[in-house]
Amino acid sequence: MYTVTVNGKKIELEKSLSIKDYLESAGVDPKIVVVEYNFEIPDKGKWTEITLKDGDNLEIVKFIGGG
Repeated sequence: MYTVTVNGKKIELEKSLSIKDYLESAGVDPKIVVVEYNFEIPDKGKWTEITLKDGDNLEIVKFIGGG
């Protein structure tokens, strides 16, 4: 099991996932979010290469339109 902090909440992962795989498994559309991974913002092109590890930190921010 892996423990990862997502938006301030600790979650348990049964297996290691890439950032993109995690977003999809959580029902988050990767096209409309920005992700901070361990206090840095990685390029979206690297989301499939970055594998979440025990103790990692993710902040996921969704864009919302309106006026």
